[in-house]
Amino acid sequence: MRITAGCQITYDCPQPTPMLLMVSPHPSREPDLIGPSELYFDPPIPSRGYTDGFGNRCTRILAPAGQLTISTRFTVADPGTADVYAPAAWQRPVEELPDEILIYLFGSRYCDTDRLSDTAWSLFGSGPAGWRLVQNICDYVHNRIQFGYEHARATRTASEAFEERRGVCRDYAHLAVTLCRCLNIPARYCTGHLGDIGIPPPHDPMDFAAWFEVYLDDQWHTFDARNNTPRIGRILMARGRDATDVAIATTFGPCTLSGFSVFTDELAG
Repeated sequence: MRITAGCQITYDCPQPTPMLLMVSPHPSREPDLIGPSELYFDPPIPSRGYTDGFGNRCTRILAPAGQLTISTRFTVADPGTADVYAPAAWQRPVEELPDEILIYLFGSRYCDTDRLSDTAWSLFGSGPAGWRLVQNICDYVHNRIQFGYEHARATRTASEAFEERRGVCRDYAHLAVTLCRCLNIPARYCTGHLGDIGIPPPHDPMDFAAWFEVYLDDQWHTFDARNNTPRIGRILMARGRDATDVAIATTFGPCTLSGFSVFTDELAG
C-alpha cells in the first residue's frame, strides 16, 4: 500500500528564533519513500540538516520575526502488515546487554524510574519475563490511563501519569517505557505517523503518535500501550530516551504555536 503523510505547523515569533525540527521520516524509512520528502517554509528560509546521536534526521532553522509556517509532505510504500507479534522473544540479563543498549535502562526527563521502581517490581516482579512481561505492562498501562486530548500536558512525567491516570499517547508510552526500564528491559520512545488504516470508524482526530520499542531477543520490537493491539502503517520519525529527544520542534526563544495539523492517509489504487 501507499501512505501519504505530513503536517503543517505555524509559529508566531516576536523575534528571530532558532528552532530544531524533527518532522521528516526516519532514515530507516528512506528506502520506502516514493519521491522526495519535502519540507516547506512560508516565508521561504534556509535550513540545514544533520543526524543526531540517536540516528534521527533533524533540521535546523532560524525562524524570522513574525509568522512562520512549516509544512511537510511525503509518500511511502508500506507492506501493509501489522506490528510483529513474537511471544517467544526472550529477555537478556543486564550483565549480557551490549554497552550501547544500557542507556535505555536509565531514567530520563519524563521516564522517572526512581519514582516507579518499587511499584514496578511489586506489580510485575513475580510474573513472566520477556515478551509476556512487556505485554502485561502494556495491558496495565492501557487500562490505567484514560485517554483524552483535553488531558494533554507537556510537563507530565511517567510517575505523574501513573498517579493522575489520564493523558495522551505520549503518557502511555512514557509510563510503559519507565516500567520496562525498572524491570531491566531496555526501552526507547518513538514518535511518528500512525493513521487509522484497518481500524473501523469513528476515528480520532489526526495527530502525531507515540509508541515504544523494547530490546528483546537481541533486536528491537514495537509495542503500543495506547492502542494495545498490532497496527498497520506506522511511519517512524524519531527514536530517543523520551519525548525530550524527539520533540517535533524545539524552540530556543519565545514563540507561540498558532496552527497545527497532521495527516496520514492510505492512497487508493
